[in-house]
Amino acid sequence: MRHPSLILLSHDHHHGLALALRCRKQALGQLRPMGVKGLKERAGEFREFFANQLVPHFRAEEEVLFPQMRALVPESESIIEQLIRDHQQFRVAVPQLERDVGLGKLVFDLGDLLERHIRKEERELFPLFEQHVGETGAETIGDEIKKILDARPVSP
Repeated sequence: MRHPSLILLSHDHHHGLALALRCRKQALGQLRPMGVKGLKERAGEFREFFANQLVPHFRAEEEVLFPQMRALVPESESIIEQLIRDHQQFRVAVPQLERDVGLGKLVFDLGDLLERHIRKEERELFPLFEQHVGETGAETIGDEIKKILDARPVSP
């Protein structure tokens, strides 16, 4: 079971994994509507998820979780560096969802990146947190994460 201070991030991950699957299926022509119309719908969904969910999620990680993990769990450094590179890839790629050229590949690649990114956090980073961060530290981190995530727009 996930540590309570990480639950909000894991909740986002659940939604992100579902979106990642839809993106890959859409790009492979396995979801309706197919073709450009479906790809544009999925691209719009990804842009909205990025703006409303991932931007604050990344902020919580980059401003709270990652600095604390670096300080308390030095062996997490290489994982964190990869996760930050992933965040940057998203920031660069998401604006490209506005164009039509290469949209299928981009939608697939973003879905693939999102799943790999989430799995790395859930399977590698979060277990390190749970093994090494004391309860008092974890509670403080969880409170700070919650403040950032609670400030996001409410999804319909």
